[in-house]
Amino acid sequence: MSENKSRREFISQSGKMVTACALFGATGSVAYAADPAKQICETGKPMSISAKHYYLDNVLLEAGFNFDGSVATSTRTELKTLEIKDGKIVALRDNKSHADATLPHYDAGSKLMLPAMRDMHIHLDKTFYGGPWRSLNRPAGTTIQDMIRLEQKLLPELQPYTQERAEKLIGLIQSKGSTIARSHCNIEPVSGLKNLENLQAVLSRRKPGFDCEIVAFPQHGLLLSHSEKLMREAMQAGAHYVGGLDPTNVDGAMEKSLDTMFQIALDYNKGVDIHLHETSPAGVAAVNYMVETVEKTPELKGKLTISHAFALATLNEQQVDEIATRMAAQQVTIASTVPIGTLHMPLKQLRDKGVFVMTGTDSVIDHWSPYGLGDMLEKANLYAQLYIRPNEQTLSRALGIATGDVLPLNDKGERVWPKAQDDASFVLVDASCSAEAVARISPRTATFHNGNLVWGAVG
Repeated sequence: MSENKSRREFISQSGKMVTACALFGATGSVAYAADPAKQICETGKPMSISAKHYYLDNVLLEAGFNFDGSVATSTRTELKTLEIKDGKIVALRDNKSHADATLPHYDAGSKLMLPAMRDMHIHLDKTFYGGPWRSLNRPAGTTIQDMIRLEQKLLPELQPYTQERAEKLIGLIQSKGSTIARSHCNIEPVSGLKNLENLQAVLSRRKPGFDCEIVAFPQHGLLLSHSEKLMREAMQAGAHYVGGLDPTNVDGAMEKSLDTMFQIALDYNKGVDIHLHETSPAGVAAVNYMVETVEKTPELKGKLTISHAFALATLNEQQVDEIATRMAAQQVTIASTVPIGTLHMPLKQLRDKGVFVMTGTDSVIDHWSPYGLGDMLEKANLYAQLYIRPNEQTLSRALGIATGDVLPLNDKGERVWPKAQDDASFVLVDASCSAEAVARISPRTATFHNGNLVWGAVG
């Protein structure tokens, strides 16, 4: 048995136990029912920074790698003061050096500063999170068509709680360090545009501390549920991406389904983000057809995201190299939840070939899955366990899948983040360096978005 395969089989079991332990506290209570922001408020520490121009002292920044020959063995750090103004980092200063003594200053408590994280595949509009615990029975052999029928019954029940639970779910992912997201939002005859309207209302309220793109998602099949008209209305109503779903297994007509999806995107100058779960040859055919479409249509370059893309796990190394080369040339993005189990996704190979790979939560305690912690650092940890040989440098590089490839140090160990004029969007972590944060999924203490303290506390 190969090392990777045995490691994946172990993680497929242990990962489920880790998730279960994280969801339940020592008393058996459900952890997701707690409001992370409320817990911080009860400490009496400040929950907001009203100043637009201020200093943040005692920020631990990575300064470089220590090398033994060509191998990075540890990470050097130093304490700095950040000067933040109008949502930007305007200067990195010697620690506790305040050029303007009249400005307020705050204390980061010597916590490690890492780039804000990005949850780039989540469903904010349909979740049990924040409500009573529910774990729906999904018998063996349940198909996606079965799940569609279940959803059609559940959606009217969930819709009255969409805004309340989306708010709580945003609070959860902010508590894990994410301030940017991409949410898929149901657009189909049962929901109409109501989920979109509800989600837009929530995002409008959360705008100062959270940015989120919306994918209009025909969860019940673009063709199968006759949702093209609704999808076009969603584009006019402000959705950022055209979604799609398994064009063969659900819609039963691969080319027509994909052509319709792409045509909507072209008509409204939008991007595309499709759920592709198919692992049969039809899934490979769909990947090839989409990449070929982008190659033939310059307007689509850089505008296609394939979420999940499980069909890539069925390809051999040479086939992955070939399709990855084409994807990189057309700036096609892969959004993966870093699945555990027997499905071995070629994520590292894709990244090595220049394909932008990002990660996301997907479901958080909903009718599709009872799991989901909303934690991109957990996803980086899973990626590291499954796909790399761990050392100081590779662990630090694994953080990139959670941050949109924004990293404090480059491969040579030179600091490239933060620098003057970068957005002041970051997370403070109780860790000594990126490698430790990834390996240990270290606790977060505060999250900032464009200079705003959106979760946690500083001194």
